[in-house]
Amino acid sequence: QVRLVESGGGSVQAGGSLRLSCVVSGYTSATNCVGWFRQAPGKEREGVAAISTDENNANYADSVKGRFTISQDNAKNTVYLQMDTLAPEDTAMYYCAAAAGLINSGDYCSFSFFVPFGYWGQGTQVTISS
Repeated sequence: QVRLVESGGGSVQAGGSLRLSCVVSGYTSATNCVGWFRQAPGKEREGVAAISTDENNANYADSVKGRFTISQDNAKNTVYLQMDTLAPEDTAMYYCAAAAGLINSGDYCSFSFFVPFGYWGQGTQVTISS
């Protein structure tokens, strides 16, 4: 079992920054792909960024490229999402998720391929005001 706990959400004005954290615990060797997702009220869940935890290969949704950065601290079993130049349309509940199994290549830890994200955190709210 893999457990994920997010933190770092909050309310900021447009143009500001936030850093989300996702602590991964439990059977961490059972997964090597962690992603951040978001869901705004009335909208579908959207993949934001993903990282291959063994190859450190990062992938981003077009909507956040150049503004968001996903990274990891293996010593702390933590994956971060640094969010800069935030806009009101970034307002959403943000979730981190881990793949239920090992991904063969870091290139496949992305939203362009099917990744069985089977472990989910409880989410952290991000609200951006204009």
